[in-house]
Amino acid sequence: MPVFDYDPPERFVAGAVGQPGSRAFFLQARAAGRLTTVALEKFQVAALADRLEELLDEVLRASGGTAPVPAVAPVELTDDGPLDQPIEEDFRVGAMALGWDAEAGRVVIEAQEITDEDDPDSPEPAVLRVRVTAGVARAFIKRAQALVAAGRPPCPLCGQPLDPEGHVCVRLNGYRASQGGA
Repeated sequence: MPVFDYDPPERFVAGAVGQPGSRAFFLQARAAGRLTTVALEKFQVAALADRLEELLDEVLRASGGTAPVPAVAPVELTDDGPLDQPIEEDFRVGAMALGWDAEAGRVVIEAQEITDEDDPDSPEPAVLRVRVTAGVARAFIKRAQALVAAGRPPCPLCGQPLDPEGHVCVRLNGYRASQGGA
């Protein structure tokens, strides 16, 4: 099982390539001349950001505000740059796990390769493991939330994403809704 371990990374970001509606989503970790890029789904990026935020808020609450966790992303840790090139997928993410290392004051993020659980001969899944400060995690959350929000606008009637040519809206009994409304 290859483990891509970054403790700490020089950079850890979520990013996407392509046009809204057909974007490919990635996590990237970089340190000491190494770059690991893993592919995942948009909903996984959103879930990771949400769970990270919940974890940090809980650590802050449980410590009575004494944990080294900023309430918001520090401006100096903002990373709006593009994904590092080349974008070569090391593996596709199946499961993710989060944890708080209280001793080190770090968030631990693990992304595990998707595997065929029905195949007893499949190799152990690869894992990307990243340990970051709470400030870096808050900056990651802010970028990931903006990335997810930058997709296609939602239909005002059903909430499903609108393509430039519209979509078949369930609220209109199968008639096509356009970006301007019904």
